[in-house]
Amino acid sequence: MFGMSLDLKLPPRIGRLDELAHNLWWSWHPEARELGRALDYQLWRANNHNPVKQLYQVGFDRLQTVANDKIFLNCYDNIVAHFDADIVAYNTWVATRHPRFLVRPIAYFSPEFALHGSLPIYAGGLGVLAGDFCKEASDVGLPLVAVGFMYPQGYFHQHISAEGWQEEVYDCLDFAELPISPVFSPDGGKVITQLQVGDRTLSLAVWQVRVGRTNVYLMSSDIEDNCARDREFSARLYVADPEMRMEQEITLGIGGVRILRALGINPAVWHANEAHSAFMMLERVREEVARGISFAEAVQKVQQTTVFTTHSPVLATQDVFPAYLVEKYFRGYWESLGLSREDFLKLGQYNGFRDGAFSMAALALKMSNQCNAVSQLHSQTARRMWHGFWPDVKEEEVPISSVTNGIHVPTWIARELVPLYQKYLGQDWLERQDDTQLWERILDVPDDELWRIHQTLKRKLIAAVVERAQIRWAETEKQLVAKQVVAVGTLLDSEALTIGFCRRFTEYKRPLLIFQDMERLKKIVTDRLRPVQIIFAGKSHPADLRGKQLIHDVYELALDQRFFGRIAFIEDYDIHISHHLVQGVDVWLNTPRRLQEACGTSGMKAALNGVIHMSVPDGWWPEGYNGKNGWVIGDGLEMLDPGQQDRQDAEAIYRLLEEEIVPLYYRRAINGVPEGWVRMMKEAIRSIVPRFCARRMLKQYTEQLYSAAAQRID
Repeated sequence: MFGMSLDLKLPPRIGRLDELAHNLWWSWHPEARELGRALDYQLWRANNHNPVKQLYQVGFDRLQTVANDKIFLNCYDNIVAHFDADIVAYNTWVATRHPRFLVRPIAYFSPEFALHGSLPIYAGGLGVLAGDFCKEASDVGLPLVAVGFMYPQGYFHQHISAEGWQEEVYDCLDFAELPISPVFSPDGGKVITQLQVGDRTLSLAVWQVRVGRTNVYLMSSDIEDNCARDREFSARLYVADPEMRMEQEITLGIGGVRILRALGINPAVWHANEAHSAFMMLERVREEVARGISFAEAVQKVQQTTVFTTHSPVLATQDVFPAYLVEKYFRGYWESLGLSREDFLKLGQYNGFRDGAFSMAALALKMSNQCNAVSQLHSQTARRMWHGFWPDVKEEEVPISSVTNGIHVPTWIARELVPLYQKYLGQDWLERQDDTQLWERILDVPDDELWRIHQTLKRKLIAAVVERAQIRWAETEKQLVAKQVVAVGTLLDSEALTIGFCRRFTEYKRPLLIFQDMERLKKIVTDRLRPVQIIFAGKSHPADLRGKQLIHDVYELALDQRFFGRIAFIEDYDIHISHHLVQGVDVWLNTPRRLQEACGTSGMKAALNGVIHMSVPDGWWPEGYNGKNGWVIGDGLEMLDPGQQDRQDAEAIYRLLEEEIVPLYYRRAINGVPEGWVRMMKEAIRSIVPRFCARRMLKQYTEQLYSAAAQRID
């Protein structure tokens, strides 16, 4: 696409811009992003902050100019020095505390990775967690190699029709303009390995994403060696067809192991982020059996070095395949394990599923000695769900521990807040981000300084929403009709109390809960003296018809003139707009049915930026809520009747808004600052950030799970 290579295009004095652009280290280092802005600000914005595409499009004359600009060169030299110091640092947390982990890496398997908006190979929370995990591993010096898919069509873009229905738009990614690099076989070819998928031989190519010190290897079947169907099956994330999904999971698990072997990588620990990659464990058992040991001995060896993180708190949402599909794709494979058909099928069976169903989570639990849930509440649910595997122990003794998810602070912090944190917490605040004592200093921040920054972020959010509306209005295809301009947020007010409900649209998350009593809600949001506005954003899986209906219903309400334009639905929820939302709203609303949200991390991102969380007591919130740092919806007691539960929770929301939230927000001091509100913002930051950051999470994984799985690194 681009013609001249960057090696030939870049002046030697700034030749390492190519290297910097191809390592996503820049995505969480603001000074590196400033370099992109300084090079060509308009291209930086137009290309969604993608420096690779920017470098190809920027003019040669401009490159020559900055290569002779002392200010630009000073910035460039400082960033290169910082980058080099980070990549080769010998004094990381792992190097000083757990040096034995430097001998061999941790292999981290995940079906999706949300690393940056320029690389749309993620669908939601699982991918966001995986992306934050990779970045934090780099920061603490944990040698991590990650394995996933390079989906040529990524995840879909969302357009909402004039009738309010989600439409999925798929764009083929141009790999040449992405921060990725091809990986070649020793003979220089693109094919790295092959595997049997049913009755076909599948060839796999690999792309590498550099994430600081962390290498992410993404497999692709979209190469000429494969037939048309095989080139297509890995094109999209989370296909609905069960057979194609099984092919993807065989490729992720079995193919992922073979990719690492072909690259000469010998991990000490193998970590499955959710059960989609559980076939990785079977492939390693097969390798051990091929070396001459029994199946039972091989399983024991694999169990010892495997960590499995479960994210699904409901049996109905588990990844389960019918027996006939397992037979079709593993008919020859079970023989290589020394098993019969019946014994192989038993590996994925559990009494909570229909007869003959093969559960990927059941397989993963049987093949892993170190298993964890992603919040304390979720671990209780998981132990109850899977107690049948350990019938002779008490439920509370079922060996599923918990490591509550955390967020990568440098990724999600608003850049406007960084100088404030440096000023009052210290220049080393990022290095000490999991130190609870450090965050006591946030209470010393003057109210007006924090409030002024929050107001700036709120105005940025609304400006971003309006800009999106302008772009959609100007499109020749999928153009907005006039009535939709209101629905997408053009009437939002930067002075009004703003609530954000931004997440995947599916029934259990209850996006319509706040609309239970329309007249009561209308009275709240249209109050002329104390107005409230609500921003919705989120996608539904293409096969989730009920989720699409919920989007339609919310969108129709956003068009309803009775709400004065104070309900908005933002199309195409992605990492870019997510940053604006978690930084710019006032209240982050979370309303899942209790015990159906394993953890959730968006509220943590919001709290990092001083946005106050309002949630049912589910996922991480029972650990995070302290009575002063947000609001809890309801009493946490579950009712048998969902309708009654909805009415009770909606009543709790209205009461909180009417009696606490709205009055607190609009109660202003003489300087216009809502002192009580800012006090709660500070308490949210102080109490949540150190306990729910990825730094704490990675340390916990290392010291509790990886250490147990790597007792003998040889």
